[in-house]
Amino acid sequence: MPAGDTDILLAPTPDAWVQAAAGRWRELLNDHAQCEKKAASTALALMFTYPEDRRLASTLSRLAREELRHFEQVQKLMIALDVPFERQRPGRYAQGLRTLLRTLDPGRKLDLLLTGALIEARSCERFRLLAPRLPKEVGDFYTQLARSEARHYEQYLDLAQAAAPQWRQRLRELAGHEARLATEADAQLRFHSGPPAAPVPDPAQ
Repeated sequence: MPAGDTDILLAPTPDAWVQAAAGRWRELLNDHAQCEKKAASTALALMFTYPEDRRLASTLSRLAREELRHFEQVQKLMIALDVPFERQRPGRYAQGLRTLLRTLDPGRKLDLLLTGALIEARSCERFRLLAPRLPKEVGDFYTQLARSEARHYEQYLDLAQAAAPQWRQRLRELAGHEARLATEADAQLRFHSGPPAAPVPDPAQ
């Protein structure tokens, strides 16, 4: 990955994902809305889990409010475009990241913060990749969101550095896992999925 505000990512998003997402961006809006809600709930959960960490609480309180505003903006866009809301099962990406989280502190706190940084960095990268390929209204919105996600990534990483001086090796381990999840073929197209898997040929055809 080039240096910059997504330089903790160990692999770029595949072109196949970008092409599929650009062609099916209306479909992805539903998943995008779910992602914004999940981002807010993750920040709030960390605040409740670590109430003694005042710096974390202050930072993530602001972050959660911003994520909820983003959800409202995506929701408004979906209504304007007549995109229906649909319930979704958790995607492979989020489930896969959770499998590496340690269960006891202080390791768990560090893992949660580093995972938050990786998710925000991947979101930033994908907003930037999609923005110039979408209709102007949506593209401008995604450009704005990319700036926000870059800031959120930096905030999570800053909190992780304060939580554990020896954070770099753990970040690399988690980032390697995240890179595989973001680049391997997926059965479903999601905002944080890998590229869609090729359909299985029908032997009857």
